[in-house]
Amino acid sequence: MRHILTTLILLSVMSGAKGAESPTNVTYAPADTSATPLGEVSVTAIKHSSSLMRQPVTVTTINQRQIERFNVSGMKGVSEIAPNFYMPDYGSRMTSSIYVRGIGTRIDQPAVGLNIDNIPYLNKNSYDFDMLDVERIEVLRGPQSTLYGRNTIAGLINVYTLSPLSYQGLRFMAEGSLPGAYRAGMGVYHKLAPRLGMSINGYASHTHGYFRNLHNGKHADGTTDFSGRWRTVWRPTDRLSIENVLSAGHSKQSGYPYAYVETGDINYNDTCFYRRTSVTDGLTVRWIGPHFSIASITGLQYLKDNMTLDQDFLPDSYFTLTQRQYDRSVTQDIVIRGNAGNYSWLAGVFGFYKHNRMTAPVTFKEDGIDRLILKNINSKLPEGMELRWNDDEFILGNDFRTPTKGIAVYHRSTLDLGKWTLSASLRFDYEQTALSYHSNVNTSATMYRMMGQAGMIPLLTQEIAIDDYGKLKKSFRELLPNVSVTYNMKNSAVFLSVAKGFKAGGFNTQMFSNILQSKMMAVAGHGEEADVDQYVSYKPETSWNYELGGHFSCDQGRVYSTFSAFFIDVRDQQVTVFPEGDGTGRMMANAGRTRSLGAELTLRYTPSARWRFDLAYGYTNATFRHFFDGHDDLSGKRVPYAPSNTLFLSAAYRMPVRSSMVEAISFCPTLRGTGSIYWDEMNIYRQPFYAELGASIRLEHSRYSLDLWGKNLTDTKFDVFRYESIGNNFFQRGKPLCAGITLRVHIDNI
Repeated sequence: MRHILTTLILLSVMSGAKGAESPTNVTYAPADTSATPLGEVSVTAIKHSSSLMRQPVTVTTINQRQIERFNVSGMKGVSEIAPNFYMPDYGSRMTSSIYVRGIGTRIDQPAVGLNIDNIPYLNKNSYDFDMLDVERIEVLRGPQSTLYGRNTIAGLINVYTLSPLSYQGLRFMAEGSLPGAYRAGMGVYHKLAPRLGMSINGYASHTHGYFRNLHNGKHADGTTDFSGRWRTVWRPTDRLSIENVLSAGHSKQSGYPYAYVETGDINYNDTCFYRRTSVTDGLTVRWIGPHFSIASITGLQYLKDNMTLDQDFLPDSYFTLTQRQYDRSVTQDIVIRGNAGNYSWLAGVFGFYKHNRMTAPVTFKEDGIDRLILKNINSKLPEGMELRWNDDEFILGNDFRTPTKGIAVYHRSTLDLGKWTLSASLRFDYEQTALSYHSNVNTSATMYRMMGQAGMIPLLTQEIAIDDYGKLKKSFRELLPNVSVTYNMKNSAVFLSVAKGFKAGGFNTQMFSNILQSKMMAVAGHGEEADVDQYVSYKPETSWNYELGGHFSCDQGRVYSTFSAFFIDVRDQQVTVFPEGDGTGRMMANAGRTRSLGAELTLRYTPSARWRFDLAYGYTNATFRHFFDGHDDLSGKRVPYAPSNTLFLSAAYRMPVRSSMVEAISFCPTLRGTGSIYWDEMNIYRQPFYAELGASIRLEHSRYSLDLWGKNLTDTKFDVFRYESIGNNFFQRGKPLCAGITLRVHIDNI
């Protein structure tokens, strides 16, 4: 109730601000002069070009000035600003879970796609990055599989960086915040010729961390990042453009701030860290003719990372994991567009190849051997018999190679009938994924028997040597239709769309340690081997999305609003579960059927050049319709990890100042709300709705700006993640109150 009252009070303040008009004798720019009116923003430069007001898609666009005003440093900062979009901030930069309208995933392939300057990123491990000189971010919600294919069953994120042909000069930013975080970046934008531009950006950041590991007294979440970008844009003629973007980054983090529920403490003894190095190059060539255009988009990506962690997250010595990945991919998209009168069309071919090599050895240590293996075996032995392990620790070795390839053809036809616009799209998608695995273990155990006064004497030593190879392969074929009808008014549009979404199946590589453990127990004469194919394979996920939405603008553009109501029927939804018992991994499982329904509303109100108000609200009710997990019928339970509500409110006021040092002062309070969130399929654990209050004060000048800002000013306590492992519960707290200062300098036309 307290959060609802806070929201109502802020809304009443916002509605009462309309009377604050600017003095007639003062001339100044509105608060967002850098932004194109939202209704006119093109969704993408290649596959959509007409006004957003005429597009049958629900999208939130965040321009450069809003990114700075809300202090959005990465994709996790977009949460709540886009309704029903949630990217929780927990774990490491490898953790890039995104949930949109109740659909998302925590491991393997994402449910939301990411394009940066039109280049698709296939590995979600690279989704969490710090952004510098981003021109705009577009968040498209609902399945985008027909045009964009892979990993877009829930939506798509488009990120566009600043072009050297649209801006020339030097941009610099530096930021410091408490409790101990620093960022700095610089970009140089220059025209080498009237039609040739080049830019070079560099960025660095460091965060001491917010939480400490009681075992060693060090921060459990410190981070250091470096990145760079080199962009070249050449337009040799009015019809031809060639663009290349090369980016690279390195990130290192100290660990994971997971706390034990029983004590509330972060306290683990083994080393934890995450390291990531990534390189991406994208080449876009586009030719625009009088009746049709053709574009070629080529992407090359390389990612190398190392996740080392204490898997039990306790001061005991159970087991540790070191997972190294070497991921390489190439993508090629060819898009042809044409029009003839009131008919327009688009056709394309997309292909990709992705190869991932992973090594993931799990080291069983003393407590893990005693409590997870020997305790289980010895409880079933006759009295006087006891099994003892001969090694203090042993390694479950795992080596995987996962080549994945695919090709797709797609087409969209659009007929403009004045007030009515009809559109139909179809995509044929083929994907093949394979898994080559090598698992091994080499250890031994000895059986002892009590022999009176002689005590325990050895009877038999069992050598446990397993060297297991295998290959698995799966292919997926899918037709993905999308139809829509749009009714266009003068400054508004209403659309109805039906679209099919698709996400390919794959293999649970994280479960091979459990499989190897079961084989080891079988060799020792206890238990049965797990069926590898059945244990590690999961099926594709498909959805049907039914949506009614609209875009409205009135009062000469001072009011702009979007709305949507949706119903999503999902079959075989891929959900991340933790295996029961003493397993060490996570696995992807298929829920038989789920459904998600909800609504979204955004509202932008600009009563005068001084004031701007924004509201974004999303509601989702996502439940299992048919899901039996092998033990319980979960029908009717809420889908875990996806929030039921997202809320964002902001009020911006810009006051001109007659000073040579400062030209204007801006004030911007914000409110972000999320929840409730269930943490398990049984809906036992839940994070209730919570709200975070933020605020910023900006001093503006034509050449620089200085922001004083704060986040979570009420120091709200909430959890961003919770899970269960080997019978123990762990959670991560949300970040506490923090405040900082950001300086931005831009020197134009150097």
